[in-house]
Amino acid sequence: MFPYMPITEQEEKSMLGTIGLDSVSDLFSDIPENLRLNRRLDFDDTMSEYAVKKHVGQLGNKNTTTNELVSFLGAGTYDHYIPSIVPHITGRSEFYTAYTPYQPEISQGTLQCIFEYQTMVCELTAMEATNASMYDGASSTAEAAMIATEGKRGNVVFVSASVHPEVIEVVSTYMKYRGVKVEIVPVKDGVTDFTSLEAMISKECAAVIVQTPNYFGNLEKLEPIAELAKANKALSIVNTDPMSLALIKPPGECGFDIAVGDAQGFGNAMNFGGPHIGFMAVTKKLMRKLPGRVVGETEDTEGRKAYVLTLQAREQHIRREKAASNICSNQAINALAVTVYLSAMGRKGLKTVAEESHVRAAYLRKKLLETGQFEAPHTQPFFKEFVLKSNIEVSKLLETLRGSGILGGLDLSTASSDSKDHILICVTEKRTKAELDAYVQVVEGLR
Repeated sequence: MFPYMPITEQEEKSMLGTIGLDSVSDLFSDIPENLRLNRRLDFDDTMSEYAVKKHVGQLGNKNTTTNELVSFLGAGTYDHYIPSIVPHITGRSEFYTAYTPYQPEISQGTLQCIFEYQTMVCELTAMEATNASMYDGASSTAEAAMIATEGKRGNVVFVSASVHPEVIEVVSTYMKYRGVKVEIVPVKDGVTDFTSLEAMISKECAAVIVQTPNYFGNLEKLEPIAELAKANKALSIVNTDPMSLALIKPPGECGFDIAVGDAQGFGNAMNFGGPHIGFMAVTKKLMRKLPGRVVGETEDTEGRKAYVLTLQAREQHIRREKAASNICSNQAINALAVTVYLSAMGRKGLKTVAEESHVRAAYLRKKLLETGQFEAPHTQPFFKEFVLKSNIEVSKLLETLRGSGILGGLDLSTASSDSKDHILICVTEKRTKAELDAYVQVVEGLR
């Protein structure tokens, strides 16, 4: 009898008797004897509430966070400032305990916040429809590829090598079990090699996937890629950092069919890598193919504004063979954080954050190049991330920076052997001039 089980010995005996077993261990008879532990778990003695809190706090203190370190890490998870109003609203119990809003009559608050989130995503991307409950930028990109390959429109998906390698991995995994081939388009000067894409593409193409700003921080030229995809009757998909859309031309105005990405930078903490919140926005033509949840605005029987789940294309609602991908987790708490953040910042505030991130990134890049310890491998315009080739061993550089309380960036050789001595550096609006200069001073000290 385990002390944490909320039943008595007699109740346990009665339950086992009902299913014809003598002991709890009989429930695991299908597990081979040599794989069983055959002893009690080696737990410490019971602890008081105070002792548990102290112990967990000590474990947590083993982690070093951006409260102690100055972060120049990016590559999909960004250290943007989160206004205090965001956790204040998302911490309210009616939001953080909200379940999937299947019953609109008792879920108007949750439904409205999702509707507002959808509206903002559409405005940012210049697309006509969007959804909610995408897990992250990688899976939302893969879900977009699923839309493109539905009905065997084509059996090849072309993905630029400038897309984040982890996104490519997720897309490849999804496509493998759909029987779709993934072709990688080469990179030239830090962006998609359009000439190679022209030579590779064919009528078998279901979709072309690019990213802007891409994995190297560079901005891609989107219009020619969208036109090429359209000419081959394929869908064009772009993975984008939504923060950049405060400054650059949005995907909808570039002719893209689907815009996806990760909105973590909008009011969601880095959380040691997750959870994040993916988004997907599409043209009206693809609206009925959207996975996840779509909230619509309507009127109730008394003529009052009301919100409902609409275009429900999950397998619970329509025939399974006609259903869209069944995204189950309710990401509404993350979507709420995005909505509160964007509401608080407004158009002007969001543009200021984006501009400050870019200006500070450009300043640091210039200063680092002036040290003579770096070379610029790319000449493309960038947003808030950039790649430099280091004359100092990258592992040594990052270790030295870490000793000065600085997370110096991402060693790109960890993702590709072709990127030896290359470092990806990200700068957000949080980085002060003093912090940028401190980075440069450490580098100068390594001469």
